[in-house]
Amino acid sequence: MTPPDANLKKQERRHIGPLIGMAAVVIFGIGIIVYWMGEEVATAPEEADTAIEAPSTEDGVSRNIEPAPAE
Repeated sequence: MTPPDANLKKQERRHIGPLIGMAAVVIFGIGIIVYWMGEEVATAPEEADTAIEAPSTEDGVSRNIEPAPAE
């Protein structure tokens, strides 16, 4: 139910400030997310192969791992 003395023009005038403020906060949040993602892309390693290599056996220690027995 609406109140009997609803003045829509007056309500629009009173609500415009908070609505603009909420829109500004949303735009600011989206801007922060876009900036953050851009920083992540800019600081990412440029190498295509970022896998870590296994240690070599040059030191004479065997690195062979035996598989678990099948049940």
